[in-house]
Amino acid sequence: MVQHGHGLSPWAPKPDPEAERRRRRTERWLLFVRYGVPVLIAISGFVVMGVASDREVGIEIGAMLLGAAIAVFLLNFFFRMGVTGDRERDQEEEARRYFDEHGRWPDDPAA
Repeated sequence: MVQHGHGLSPWAPKPDPEAERRRRRTERWLLFVRYGVPVLIAISGFVVMGVASDREVGIEIGAMLLGAAIAVFLLNFFFRMGVTGDRERDQEEEARRYFDEHGRWPDDPAA
């Protein structure tokens, strides 16, 4: 009798029941870092502007915090844009390999 696959081996990989929960938790943390941190910094800037006893200093510090919030948001935005470009480049490379093997583009309806 020939057995294929892992069968009843004690070393066979077992599905991780916590994997989906960890993935969702990681996604929530990423969303918080991308959007929550800049929002919290901006809110603190507005609070400093409204609460500071010296109006000029409060406005200056608040404006600095708003600038920092914008900078953090743009850093995240441009990083995501760069990652998307890498993904598109990888897909283009896969399409070129497919073209080299089959002589047509993978999504070409004429072939």
